[in-house]
This record gives sequence, structure tokens and C-alpha cells, in this order.
Amino acid sequence: MTIDPLVLMTDVEAATEALLRTAEGLDDGAVREPSALPGWTVGHVLTHVARNAEAYTNMLTWARTGVETPAYAGPAAREAGIEAGAGRPLAEQIADIRDAHARFADAAAAMPAAAWAFQLPPPIGQSAAGVPWARLREVEVHHVDLGRGYTPADWSDAFAVRLLREIVTAAPEGSPAMVLRPFGLEHPLVIGAGDGPVVGGPTKSIAAWLAGRADGADLTVSPDGELPIPARWK
Repeated sequence: MTIDPLVLMTDVEAATEALLRTAEGLDDGAVREPSALPGWTVGHVLTHVARNAEAYTNMLTWARTGVETPAYAGPAAREAGIEAGAGRPLAEQIADIRDAHARFADAAAAMPAAAWAFQLPPPIGQSAAGVPWARLREVEVHHVDLGRGYTPADWSDAFAVRLLREIVTAAPEGSPAMVLRPFGLEHPLVIGAGDGPVVGGPTKSIAAWLAGRADGADLTVSPDGELPIPARWK
């Protein structure tokens, strides 16, 4: 599915504003409270959202200028940055996300048309045109990870379908075989050899389950039995 990256940036803008509204509704002590991600506080999630925007700004700068600008200095630097910022006051974290998003949006707006075809290494691993989608995915999924009322049911249908297709396409070798029948999709999606159980349910629910953001309680499995344990995502 090909989407104009600048068109997709409007979705990134809306998703970021929605996450910020959730953050603005928290009290000051929330940054130290557990998030829905094991081992991470709300402050860890908020800080990661900001640092991820900076990382993807680096990727777009690399694509635009041709000057190597890695997303992060390295895995250790990524983790250190999150830890260093997790305990900051809520207002500072909110301002950080706003500023980082603004820089990311400016970097996208500055991209010449030809630069979107520039091939980037991981964490993008494709052309720069994939960066807006990668950022949208980060914002939407980590909004859920805050554990403060925003759930996969709040995702748009278009986002859920694209996330689901991405997870299925990128399923690692050895993933449990299954046939997915999301409501509203004409054709099933297959992981593995296609001889596994049939899992059915709302598209958002299946996407969230495969992404590790839902327990699959509202899904069906045929023949009767337990749901497969999906491969770890990301």
C-alpha cells in the first residue's frame, strides 16, 4: 500500500495531539506510575515518544542531505536517554514531545520529492517514505502503552489494517501458523504455512493481540481450543 508520506503526516499530527491531550490530563505524579509496558513508567513511555521523534528526524536528515545521521548513537545511548528523561516533571515531558514533534514535522516538510526514495538502514530498513508511517505506528501504539484510557479500540480502521498487514508480513520464521479472518476484510491473512487454527474477530482486536497490546479475549479460534501464542512483535 503506497501512501504519500506528506499526506500521512496529517495522521501523525492528529495522533500526536491526541497523545498530548491524554498526557495533559494526567497529574504530576503520573510520570512515576507504572505504564502498561512491563518495567516502564508513564515517564519512560513519554520520554521514548520524544526521543523517537528525534531519531526519525535524524533519519529524514540523512535522506535529505546524504550525510550519515543515525537514529541513535547506539542501543546503549537509546536506553540511557529514556532512563535519563523518565523522571522529569510532566510539563517538561509534554513540552519535550511537542518540540520534538515540531522538529520532525519540519524535517518532513523540508524533504525534496526525490529524497523520499533514499534507502535508510534500520530502524527504518526501507525508503525514507516509510518514516511517517513508522512514526505514526510509534505514537499510536505507545499511546495505548500509557495505560491511561486510550485503547486499540480508539485506533482508526485504516491504521489497524495497515498495522495488522505489517505484522503478518514481518512475522519471523518459526512463528505459530495461523489463518486470520478479521471482520470486514475480504481475504484471510496467513502466518506460516497456513495450516494453523483460524483466528477471527475485529481487525483492531487481532492487530492489538498480535502486537502484544491485548489478550485476545474477544477473538475466536477454530477448531475450538486456545489461541496460539503469537511471536514477539518489535
